[in-house]
Amino acid sequence: MSEKIGDQIQHDGMITQVDRDKLLVSIISMATCASCQVKGACSASDVKEKIVEVKPINNQEYKVGDKVVITIDQSVGTWAVLFGYVFPLILVVIALITLTNLIDDEGIAGLTSIALLAPYYGILYITRSRMANNFEFKLLK
Repeated sequence: MSEKIGDQIQHDGMITQVDRDKLLVSIISMATCASCQVKGACSASDVKEKIVEVKPINNQEYKVGDKVVITIDQSVGTWAVLFGYVFPLILVVIALITLTNLIDDEGIAGLTSIALLAPYYGILYITRSRMANNFEFKLLK
């Protein structure tokens, strides 16, 4: 279950893999309606298991199956949404407006605007290791 405390979001999880410099933790991600008492009567419930990488705390021993609590700053989630959805939307809208004014064929302008997403997400993919340093989960002590 996830819980928001201050500007931190906490998730309960279970360790699925232990390496020397990282732990893989399984968390259950639930939509708000998934925790509702009448979710069986609704088809909108959404529960997914996600695996996240966490750096272990020094001088702590971990083993597979240990229950842990991980946290992430809420601002990190906001940045993730901006990079994943908002910035690409702005890119497409600006490109569409610009290309529609420059090109007479609206179909080509639309397809070109959408095609600009490939380099955008390509750049995100190339810089993923640098971005991963900013988007990291932490173990609670």
